[in-house]
Amino acid sequence: MSAREAPASFAGLVDELMPTVVNITTTQNVPQQGPRLRDMPQLPPGSPFEELFKEFFDKRGGEEQKRRGTSLGSGFVIDGDGYIVTNNHVIQGAEDITVIFRDDTQLKAKLIGSDSRIDVALLKVEPPLKKPMPAIKWGNSDKMRVGDWVIAIGNPFGLGHSVTAGIISARGRSLNDALDDYLQTDAAINKGNSGGPLFNADGEVIGVNTAIYSPSGTNAGLAFSIPSNLVRQVVDQLREYGRVKRGWIGVSYQSVTDDIADSFGLDRARGVLVANVVADGPSAKAGLKRNDIILSFAGQDVLDMRRFPRLVANSRVGTTVDVTVWRGGKEVPLKLRVGEQEEAEKQNASAQGSSKRAPESDQPVVSTVEQLGLTLQKVTDQLREKYGLSDQVKGVVVTKVAANSPAAEKQLQPGDVILEVDQKPVSTPQEVGDIVTKLQQAKKRSVLLFVERQGDPRFAALRLTK
Repeated sequence: MSAREAPASFAGLVDELMPTVVNITTTQNVPQQGPRLRDMPQLPPGSPFEELFKEFFDKRGGEEQKRRGTSLGSGFVIDGDGYIVTNNHVIQGAEDITVIFRDDTQLKAKLIGSDSRIDVALLKVEPPLKKPMPAIKWGNSDKMRVGDWVIAIGNPFGLGHSVTAGIISARGRSLNDALDDYLQTDAAINKGNSGGPLFNADGEVIGVNTAIYSPSGTNAGLAFSIPSNLVRQVVDQLREYGRVKRGWIGVSYQSVTDDIADSFGLDRARGVLVANVVADGPSAKAGLKRNDIILSFAGQDVLDMRRFPRLVANSRVGTTVDVTVWRGGKEVPLKLRVGEQEEAEKQNASAQGSSKRAPESDQPVVSTVEQLGLTLQKVTDQLREKYGLSDQVKGVVVTKVAANSPAAEKQLQPGDVILEVDQKPVSTPQEVGDIVTKLQQAKKRSVLLFVERQGDPRFAALRLTK
């Protein structure tokens, strides 16, 4: 298939788009430490100026002075009523926000809301003479393909409206956060372009320019934009609530490897494996259980663990979604009402430290499971102190891992606590050994362990040696 010809010019399109793009300047008070006593000039003892300087530095030395700081960025009008989108980091900490249009009109802006995690902020200005402002059209970022033409308009280095063009270089880039889903472009993006729009060849916004990768701090052909479909979800919530309400379902989970899929009788590695279910959380109320593998969520297949957090977080709080899990060798459909992440974090914080454990015997029970390369011991107070285990942990503690063993291959380490073997709870090393022996006799190729490390539960499928 032959490639489409490059456009002869973007000039006509740019003329239409320029009025929708704005430059943003902010000012804020920046702390500046006043003069310190150690900076006082060295004067001869008894000098008439000694007391004068000492009094000045004593008064001013501990005071925090203020100076005005200025930052520059870009943005774009999304609504004729004066709503403007930019990056959160462009306006963060600002006391005054000024929006400058292409015709040099300057308007003071009010912050409606911002989201630091996605790095989006929504501003509002009052249109002059109450006339509707030129506004952008949203495009569908999901339809953008690697190789498609894009245009960036922004305020690089404070130079004012500047235009660059390039292509989509990659999709689904993640930089620092589980919710990252950037479009990558080679269109020249520099400092000051942050918050500006990335247009497709039809003049629709398909991204918000937010980050660059550059050892020198200038364009190196690696720039990243937040997809428009995600930005629209965030902006709608900022406009309605002044903040973002993220979905939460109350589970911890991990990737499904080939070994884990085989242990559960799943055809291939897909979905996410539920390691823990929060009591009284949305998943618990929906009937999800530990050892379930979530195959689909809200009508979308769960291909891997990287995409799953975004599916959950972007679900509208309070809605009921369809969930399909793999349980007992078959697919089970469930209905789940999505909770709110922020409320869940508050509840978790208030609940910490409320439970107490019963006294336990400190009599050590030690055993070696040679098939896995593990030396195990029942949980004792001494082991809790040695490995920093919580008071609530019960199970079997790993005290030694043999080199080149199945356990070493899966990076088990001393201090890990085995809670289940082959989906059966264990409390003594003997129980672990018995289950492993039975699996070997049944000619199983691997054994599934449910392990906790410093409060983080996970599954590990270990191969069984003969």
